[in-house]
Amino acid sequence: MSGHSKWATTKYRKGAQDKARAKLFAKLIRQVEVAAREGGGDINANATLRTMYQKARDASVPSDTIERAIKRGTGELEGVRYEAVNYEGYAPSGVAVIVETLTDNRNRTGADVRNLFSKNGGSLAEPGAVSWQFERKGVVVVHGGDEERVMEVATEAGAEDMTQDGESFVLTCAPGDLSALRAALEAAGLAIDSSDLSLEPSSTVSIADEGEAKKVLRLIEAIDDHDDVQAVHANYDIPEEVLAGFYG
Repeated sequence: MSGHSKWATTKYRKGAQDKARAKLFAKLIRQVEVAAREGGGDINANATLRTMYQKARDASVPSDTIERAIKRGTGELEGVRYEAVNYEGYAPSGVAVIVETLTDNRNRTGADVRNLFSKNGGSLAEPGAVSWQFERKGVVVVHGGDEERVMEVATEAGAEDMTQDGESFVLTCAPGDLSALRAALEAAGLAIDSSDLSLEPSSTVSIADEGEAKKVLRLIEAIDDHDDVQAVHANYDIPEEVLAGFYG
């Protein structure tokens, strides 16, 4: 899930994710498998696989489980063949939403996603309707550290922007610079909370009303909980106290 308040949202969702660790592992393993199938099993030559491998390790997926997923992706082990399908739509209050899925049955997943939008006050849109409002970026979240030091290291390693969210610093970069940025930050002794590829909104929809915000978050949560959904990106801007109340 992502949006203007993504990192606050992630913080409040962590407890729920811990309870659903098996589902989270399954989604991450699927991402690794598809990355290996599309770009090969060598993490040094396949930047997407390298990112997904690190994402899985950050979530404590066992190394041998990841290695088996890579082998299924390259065909060394038998496995289900997944394809990437994205869906676009709108949540309540006109919030733009992009849903990234990996599925072995496009018709089933499409019908499920449409139903989830409809049941939760949103609507599915045609391809291209909202994607122009988002741009693919690499995102690294650094926990703590001196602001000037973080900025110095990040700038030298290709970071394009840095914002602060509580004790964390959120750095964005071009997708191809993600691994190098993370490596430079780690080499400088900085603590990495997460690193991932994300779709970042070019503009946001501010939602101050708690009732309206909860409608948006309920739709996002319902879609994100689907087994085939790998990520949900939305351009909401919801106050942190509202997020805390929703996830608390």
